[in-house]
Amino acid sequence: MAPRSAVKRTKKQRGIAEGYRSGLEEIVAEQLQDAGIKAQYEPFKIEYEVPASVHRYTPDYVLPNGIIIETKGRFVSADRKKHKLIKEQYPDLDVRFVFSNSRGKISKASKTTYGMWCEKYGFKYADRLVPEDWLHEKIPTKSKSLIGRFAA
Repeated sequence: MAPRSAVKRTKKQRGIAEGYRSGLEEIVAEQLQDAGIKAQYEPFKIEYEVPASVHRYTPDYVLPNGIIIETKGRFVSADRKKHKLIKEQYPDLDVRFVFSNSRGKISKASKTTYGMWCEKYGFKYADRLVPEDWLHEKIPTKSKSLIGRFAA
C-alpha cells in the first residue's frame, strides 16, 4: 500500500481537507485568489429565525357539548406536536382522543404508549368508542363559545 501522502486525492477531497465544505468552494477560492481578491472564507455567522407559518387543524368530531373528538389509529410525531401546540394556544378547547389501541407505542424505540403521552400532556382518551359519559358531559361555556368562533 502506498504511503498516504502518495495517494492521489480528488480536488473535492483536497478542498475538504483544507477546510472547505465542497470542491466548488475550493474552486471559487482559487478563482478569487487568482484574481487578486482577498475574500474571507466563512468569516462570521448570521442568525435568522424561520417565520412562523399558520396551519389549520380540522377536528374529526365536535359533540354538541363542545368536546372535540380526534380519532387515531396511528399517532405519529407530527400529530403529537400539533396537538401540543393547539393545547398551548387554545387551552379552553377540550380535545380528546379515541384510539384504535391506546397501548400502542409512540415509536418502536419508546416505552411510552399513546395513553401515557395523553396523560403526560393532560388529554383525555379512550379506546375504540367514545365513552358514554363524554356524550352527556357538561363542559364550560368558554369551550363552546371558542368553538363557535371557528365554525363558519
